[in-house]
Amino acid sequence: MGLLCSKNRQHTEADTEENAQTAEIERRIEQETKAEKHIQKLLLLGAGESGKSTIFKQIKLLFQTGFDEAELKSYVSVIHANIYQTIKILYDGSKEFAQNDVDSSKYVLSGENQVIGEKLSEIGSRLDYPRLNRELAEEIGNLWKDSAIQETYARGNELQVPDCTHYFMESLQRLSDANYVPTKEDVLYARVRTTGVVEIQFSPEARETRGENGSIIFEGVTAVIFCAAINEYDQTLFEDEQKNRMMETKELFDWVLKQPCFEKTSFMLFLNKFDIFEKKVLNVPLNVCEWFKDYQPVSTGKQEIEHAYEFIKKKFEELYFQSTAPDRVDRVFKVYRTTALDQKVVKKTFKLVDETLRRRNLFEAGLL
Repeated sequence: MGLLCSKNRQHTEADTEENAQTAEIERRIEQETKAEKHIQKLLLLGAGESGKSTIFKQIKLLFQTGFDEAELKSYVSVIHANIYQTIKILYDGSKEFAQNDVDSSKYVLSGENQVIGEKLSEIGSRLDYPRLNRELAEEIGNLWKDSAIQETYARGNELQVPDCTHYFMESLQRLSDANYVPTKEDVLYARVRTTGVVEIQFSPEARETRGENGSIIFEGVTAVIFCAAINEYDQTLFEDEQKNRMMETKELFDWVLKQPCFEKTSFMLFLNKFDIFEKKVLNVPLNVCEWFKDYQPVSTGKQEIEHAYEFIKKKFEELYFQSTAPDRVDRVFKVYRTTALDQKVVKKTFKLVDETLRRRNLFEAGLL
């Protein structure tokens, strides 16, 4: 009997310890679940060249600790590569226009610059680019100033000329300094073709020091931020020069809206690159794009810019409601005019997004 009692007492103590461990685990799960409710999970999507990477870098600058010196220096090779790639595109483009364009003479370079162009085009074809030095910067600068290259640059929409071109070409001397360290603005302009998915944690209310790379899990996403570059209505894809970039954006937005995993997810549409759009739209009519073929200009100057922007906004709004099933109409949908390179605009936009999502949470909790 004494042995039996001893065994029962041992089992009781073991059960008590196990129950305590289970209770502790459940308590932690409950705490994590409550904490999770205060986290807004934002998924940043968009077609290539829409400005996603720039938005991502702005988040790091605005709401985290920014870039340390080592990170800034890591962009030197990226920026130099951007310069070599761009001058190659422009030189090769001028040769093509000189051979095939009706008004071919304005695309013919001076003899000296043709020699420089061949040299730089060869460098731009390499996998490894040399560090930009004063001599190369001077040659690139001379080629950039050639009227034939400027005429070619004016037709950059036909050649996949990157948005950073003018900024970097006008800063060649600074960028070629032996002790050059990129500025935050240089990093924002730097272009790297991105693949895969990256995750970052931040708060629009204050800087955070946490951050990590990894895969985003789409389950539980609070809102999708979809970037659409509205200046690209007359440009074609890098991967397929027969496909209009705006049409690609339209199709991608339509596809994302219909995904079952986003049936209760809010959508924040960033109509991005407004700074480039407002300069272009006065010279290149919207109706060159098939999606905007019914557009009719009504004015000039700022009035026309606003009219064109509102037309594009309406097109996306119509697409949203056409692509949204009846059981999803209560999703939050907001449209924001953005310029990813403008830190003040990005900061203000994310505060508005945060406010919208907080109000949504209060509404769902029955507090509004």
